[in-house]
Amino acid sequence: MKLIIFGATGSVGKQVVNQALKKGHQVTAFVRDAAKLAVEHENLRIATGNAMDADSVESAIQGHDAVLVSIGAGRKGTVRSEATRHIIAAMKKLGIRRLICQSTLGVGSSRGNLNMVWKYIMFGLFLRQAYADHILQEAHVMKSGLDWTIVRPGAFVNGELTGDYRHGFSGSDKTTKLKISRSDVADFMLKQLFDPRYLHKTPGLSY
Repeated sequence: MKLIIFGATGSVGKQVVNQALKKGHQVTAFVRDAAKLAVEHENLRIATGNAMDADSVESAIQGHDAVLVSIGAGRKGTVRSEATRHIIAAMKKLGIRRLICQSTLGVGSSRGNLNMVWKYIMFGLFLRQAYADHILQEAHVMKSGLDWTIVRPGAFVNGELTGDYRHGFSGSDKTTKLKISRSDVADFMLKQLFDPRYLHKTPGLSY
């Protein structure tokens, strides 16, 4: 498939790029600084731009089969949601349907999965702006009318690709470890390209 990945220089985005190339996809990495990607491949194209600029987003998206979004902004708010809003608008204008968006475990119906630390200290205080940004980001995706899947991973950890993780668990399940490797997040996101099970759904992802 012809894929474009937003957030391609982020810790998860780099994994999505590398794994997609290994699977034989034609990949466009949308980046602000190409030097941060440090990947070369015959099936890789670099699109330099700012996801907060609607025109550069639209230009880059044209001609792709699917869009994967793994935009990070640290503790900051508005970047994820605003960039995703531009991506959705471009997709609708160009007739591109498939959108796979990485959010975070704890948003919406998955809030019940969190323990007290994550619910009230991490998302309640330290990551409050980022959490609010993910909520708004998901709202944009859900009302987009596109063929979307929102992936809600637990806290990112370093680790190899295992393919051995839990997904789609109940929003009241408190038995997960609330963590997942970046490699496994990318693996799950790419699997959604060919699995309709979570179309218009928000699967949680954790060990």
